[in-house]
Parts: sequence; structure tokens; C-alpha cells
Amino acid sequence: MALFDRAPVRLQPFFGYRSQTRLTITARALRAGPPRDDVFARRGRLQAMRTMLAQFASREVPGLAVRLELRRLDGTMIEHHGVTDGEGYVRFDVVLDPVWPLPSDPAWEIACLHWITPDGAQCVEGFVLAPGSATKLAVVSDIDDTIVETGITGGPRAIARNWRRVLAELPDERIAVPGADVFYGALGGGAVLAGPGGAGTRYAATHRPFFYVSSSPWNLFSYLVAFQQSRGLPLGPLLLRDWGLDRATFGGESHGAHKRAALDALLAFYPDMRFALIGDDTQGDLPAYADTVQANPGRIAAVFIRTGAGPLSPEEIAGRSIIEAAGVPLWLGDDYATGDDFLRANGISTEGETAQIVQTIQDKGTAR
Repeated sequence: MALFDRAPVRLQPFFGYRSQTRLTITARALRAGPPRDDVFARRGRLQAMRTMLAQFASREVPGLAVRLELRRLDGTMIEHHGVTDGEGYVRFDVVLDPVWPLPSDPAWEIACLHWITPDGAQCVEGFVLAPGSATKLAVVSDIDDTIVETGITGGPRAIARNWRRVLAELPDERIAVPGADVFYGALGGGAVLAGPGGAGTRYAATHRPFFYVSSSPWNLFSYLVAFQQSRGLPLGPLLLRDWGLDRATFGGESHGAHKRAALDALLAFYPDMRFALIGDDTQGDLPAYADTVQANPGRIAAVFIRTGAGPLSPEEIAGRSIIEAAGVPLWLGDDYATGDDFLRANGISTEGETAQIVQTIQDKGTAR
């Protein structure tokens, strides 16, 4: 404990996002060693294990005063203040008044987070995703076993079985789901994220906004971003979870509840946008997405489920029926190569928004 007490207080910002009227960004205060740009660089298996353990071993810092600085393109500065909670998190949900116009195309904007330590004033820059003003369609994707074989959820046995991979494999060594890069590229582009440049700086984002919802812990934020960058996958805000050693963390129902809550929050945050949902059949994505379709008529453009865990469960069959009854195009496939064919066969273009992400259902072949 004394070792961590001597370590400096650092702030880890997570990707935020905004609309014209609201902005949200979260960060976590930890006692940790100096940050390094090459934290996941290859240095052998033992160093890989040390790097991964360090993501979980840092000590959170409660009660830290944090100042959020936002700067509009006209130079106007906005400040908000927060304090870290008992787990070290500080969450900003800012009402933008006056309205902050969105860029014409999706972009990453820079926010600055300030705090004070015995060594003086500190500052770190975080990225905030701003969808384009004409953006009418966004993509929400699962992470675990949808783009990467994580093996970190699904119960204590699954965690024990896959712990060696979690600890010993660096991001560029992890197994990516075949074809995910091509499929996601067809939906909206690959990874785009430039280096920080101060509050008010703006960088291009992918053609369509991407959001990722996962039951993975926040400790893996940097690791998952590094994996996405290594595979050229679209970058976007990650909506992860706090982990505890209890039933709420490991219970199968909690994964679906977390995803439904995150989806509800996104749909409320962007009331004028529709969403395409991507998941798999290992953690209840199909029933969770069906609930979202049912509760939000007309808001879901399509649902894509990667299959491979065996026959659909009764809950998944019921979810499929709900989605189909709502008239929402549903793709069920065991690899993204056929999903990419499905997109191209239905005229999905990365040059402009489409009113509905797919126009036909593959197995029926009927125009919608």
C-alpha cells in the first residue's frame, strides 16, 4: 500500500461524446507510475504480464477535485468542476448553453482535465466524439467475442480458463474475429485518431460514429483501444463496466442489463439518430437488442448477430421473433465475410448516409 501511496496521482480520461446540447466524459484518478506511449510494446512474455497486471493494480484516488476545460472554435472557454468518487471516477454530464453546433462531419474534439498535486498543477487531454451535423445513423457494437476473443466474462470458470491470455497476450497478439476489419470498414471506416493538440482542436473521425458497449472492466480501456488501433477498427467511445467480485459482475443477466442501460442512454442522448446494433450469441446480445428494438420503435436500423455458440436459446429465438415482427432487418451469420457480402449486395455506401442501413433481409430477399 505504501508503494502506491508514494506514486503520483494521474488521471485516465476515457473517450467522451457530445451532441449540440450535451457533453459527457468520464475519467479515473489513480496512483500510478509515469505514463508511457509504448505501454503495450513487445518486450517479452514476462513484461506483457507485468503490463497487464499494472492495469488492475493501480490504486484509485477518491475526493480529487478535477476541472474540465472545453474551448469552442470561436475561442470561448467553458469550465466545469467535479470531484472523484470512492472508486476514483469523475463523471461530467455538461449542458451546453448556448447550443454548441456540431461539425459537418464526425470529428474528435479535445477536452482538458486539470487537477492539483503536491508537485503542482497537472493537465491531461481527452478525446470527445462529435457526430456530424448531418449524421443520421450510428453504429453500436459489442466487443467481447464480437471483434476480439476476450475470455474475461461469462463466469468464474471462463475467466480462469482464459486468464493466461488476458495476462500474457498484448493487444496486437490477441485473436481478432476474422473479417471484422472489412465488415466494420464497410459500415463506416477504420481507425482514425490523431495526437492531442489542446482544447478546441478538432480531428477527423470515422464516416459514421461508432460506440462500443461491453461488460469488460474499465481497467482494460487502454488495452482495448490499442487492440482496435492494431487492427484498423473504427474507434469510438467505450461504455465499459465497474467490476466487483460478486454476482452482479459475473451473473449472465448483468451483461444484458448493462447493455440495455447503455443503449437506452445513447438513444436518449441522440434522439434524432438511428442505430445499427452489432453483437454475438455468447452473452445475450440478441435478447438485449430485441428489448431495445421493442422499446424504441423506428430507432433501430438493423441488427447484426455473429453466431457460433450453437443453436439459439429460447430467449434468443424469442428475441429474433421480436426483431423480425418489428420489421427491423436482422442478419445472423457465422462469419463477417457473408455479412460484408450482405452489405454490398444491399447497396451500403460509405460515401453518404442511408435512411436504413439495409434494404432487404438476406434470407427472405424481399425489398423493404
